Amino acid sequence: MGLSAEQIRQGLDSVSAIEPRFAIALERTGYPEPRIRPRGYATLMRTIVGQQVSVAAAASMWRKFEAHLGPDLPPEKVLASDFDTLRACGLSRQKQGYMRSLCELVVSGALDFHSLPADDEEAIAQLTQIKGIGRWSAEIYLLFAEGRGDIWPAGDLAVQAGLHKLLGLDERPSEKRTRELAEPWRPHRGATAIFTWHCYNNPAL
Repeated sequence: MGLSAEQIRQGLDSVSAIEPRFAIALERTGYPEPRIRPRGYATLMRTIVGQQVSVAAAASMWRKFEAHLGPDLPPEKVLASDFDTLRACGLSRQKQGYMRSLCELVVSGALDFHSLPADDEEAIAQLTQIKGIGRWSAEIYLLFAEGRGDIWPAGDLAVQAGLHKLLGLDERPSEKRTRELAEPWRPHRGATAIFTWHCYNNPAL
């Protein structure tokens, strides 16, 4: 599960003690709500379904996909499903390829979502073995499904825009600069990322 409300609060209090502009923003906006996703392969399966489509389209595809597979979403049944059956759920050839990559890794035991490496970079490397899952998707999984407290998705445009706003920067920072700016906030960068999303379009700021 993701970071709890108490973990987010403690993390942001620690970062605010280092960066006064965060303390000011926190006073104006309050603490963000936790963002929690279930641990396991189904969460990344849902990420694949949602890639490059609208929220409504993704929800429709997922309902059909779940109806076909059943609530437990057994990966073996995904692998046994033919192209036309999955296409009827709205899944493109590319999405089906990504799903099969994920399911093959799970069924073979090459990827175990309940024993990912404790080291964040090693865990990201394992997750990005899955076709269609890049660094950002892996980071979001580790933050929201595993509650890893120091995950920092520096390539996320909303994180960059949130920092631009929070720190009063002249321009939105690059991914490299976003990583550099966050170094002093270790090991609380996960709570900080959640806060940048909370502040991105917040009218209180």
